[in-house]
Amino acid sequence: MPTSKETIELAKAAAVAAKDKLGENLVALDVSEPFVLAEIFLMVSADNERQVQAIASNVEDELFKLGVKTKAREGRAAGRWILIDFGDLIVHVMHQEEREFYGLERLWLDCPVVPLDK
Repeated sequence: MPTSKETIELAKAAAVAAKDKLGENLVALDVSEPFVLAEIFLMVSADNERQVQAIASNVEDELFKLGVKTKAREGRAAGRWILIDFGDLIVHVMHQEEREFYGLERLWLDCPVVPLDK
């Protein structure tokens, strides 16, 4: 099932919120084909734990303003990799070291990139 326009717009809004807190290297992947639990993974990098937490908080706050509630959140205490589940959109805010080590883009290499331009 192809990714919905609503989820793409939600990913774009999350990307803007992440960039507002200096999120870097944003990549959105359409995982709707191999992963039935979500449509898009948005990955964001940050240089330190405090920035990871700030980006994650801003994404949650901005999507909440759009009427989207967080379904689950993992990793806030450590601040190295925070996963925020919004249903069809899953946001991974990662310390740059974790992102390089785990290489999510390599794991989902066959998934198309979703353009985040507004």
